[in-house]
Amino acid sequence: MLRWFVAFTPIGGAILFPLVVPLAIVRFGLNYGLILALVLSTLWFVAMLRTSEMPH
Repeated sequence: MLRWFVAFTPIGGAILFPLVVPLAIVRFGLNYGLILALVLSTLWFVAMLRTSEMPH
């Protein structure tokens, strides 16, 4: 996997999540904001697991 993608995964999620979820709540309502938060956090968690580098 590309090293920049591995490095960007935690930073991108930490920056993107708090910006997107409140905007979705304001624009579309609480229900859509909560669904988006659940979907984004699940995708972020899976991406973090897939790109984790474990020592051998």
